[in-house]
Amino acid sequence: MLHKLPPRERQIVDLLYADGPGTVAEIRDKLPDEISASAIRAMLTRLEAKGFVSRQAADRGLIYAPVVAEANAKQSALSHVVKVFFNGSAAGAASALLGMTEQLDGQELDELERLIAAHRKERS
Repeated sequence: MLHKLPPRERQIVDLLYADGPGTVAEIRDKLPDEISASAIRAMLTRLEAKGFVSRQAADRGLIYAPVVAEANAKQSALSHVVKVFFNGSAAGAASALLGMTEQLDGQELDELERLIAAHRKERS
């Protein structure tokens, strides 16, 4: 889903997820490099046609917001990463994540253990 977007369009959608709905000017101000308002409008029009953003008129102009729930977008992106980099193996992806233990604190490891136990219980 989102992984199929060109990088700049993906960057705009990511901004909308991170910062919430916004106008063309607000989006332009948050981008790391300069891009014209007309170019942003064109990308937002394409994103709207693809079903990734919606627009609504408001006092401050057209407000753009992501259409797909962020949790669904994250799930789709993660599924793509698992498929591409781990040959579809969730265990392989989890193993790689656990290989980053220096970046995970005890609380995060406890949360992973809790989630695995809850998933096992659901499947039983």
